[in-house]
Amino acid sequence: MSGKYKLDIHQVTLILTVVALVLAGYVAYQYMLLRNNFMLVDEVNSELITQLNNEREEKLNLSNLSRYQQTIIDSFQGQIQDIGSTIGTLEKLSQTDPELLKKYSKVYFLNENYVPAKLSKIDEEYLYNGSTNILIHADVLPHLKELLDRARLGDIELLIASAFRSFDTQASLKSEYKVIYGSGSANQFSADQGYSEHQLGTSVDFTSSKAGGTFSKFETDPAYKWLQDNAYRYGFVLSYPEENSYYKFEPWHWRFVGVSLARMLRNEDKYFYDLDQRKIDTYLIELFD
Repeated sequence: MSGKYKLDIHQVTLILTVVALVLAGYVAYQYMLLRNNFMLVDEVNSELITQLNNEREEKLNLSNLSRYQQTIIDSFQGQIQDIGSTIGTLEKLSQTDPELLKKYSKVYFLNENYVPAKLSKIDEEYLYNGSTNILIHADVLPHLKELLDRARLGDIELLIASAFRSFDTQASLKSEYKVIYGSGSANQFSADQGYSEHQLGTSVDFTSSKAGGTFSKFETDPAYKWLQDNAYRYGFVLSYPEENSYYKFEPWHWRFVGVSLARMLRNEDKYFYDLDQRKIDTYLIELFD
């Protein structure tokens, strides 16, 4: 019995050893599988991280590209707007008669065929009794009416004695003055045909019922003082102030040069005919604004 028992113990030990070896092999196998899985996971994670980084970099590049493209688009839009503005300016200039700001009165010459593109009739309520030259440049008329209406609100009477005069009308008028006053005197207050601002359709001779047709009386009329203080607000300037180099002092003769230019002349105490023509021309685009 004792021998058998010892034999069984050895068998059991052997069995346990085999079992232990099997378990150890199984554990080692499972560890190897688990290690391989971890390695696979690490590899996948590494690939995912690389992919994410690549996608992030690609998105960043796309974002930078998008911003760059937007910068280009904005730049083109700015250029397009500038081009549009330039085209608009050129179109506006092309539709504005450059003669309207030229320095006539013995400086430039208008030929006998020149007539403003648009002439409108001045309302009778603004005319001095007996006025015959009652047309004015159509784009000047709204400014003139505003001036006259504003004066009336201040109880100032202003009437139009003369506005547009054609080349032939000026020639006839000058001939009459020469007969009445003599050539020397007539040349002091009346322009030859082609040199008159009236042919432009932008100049007017003001008077009042008090001064009437005797323009020399207009200097002492309250209307003249009102024009001195306010005419520039509506784009009008005195063409021939005292001590000018062209004609004798004409307080009744005013020319429309646009609000911007008239305001500049007033603020800087300058005279239209003393300005360089190139300086004057820069105001052409704003003439009727």
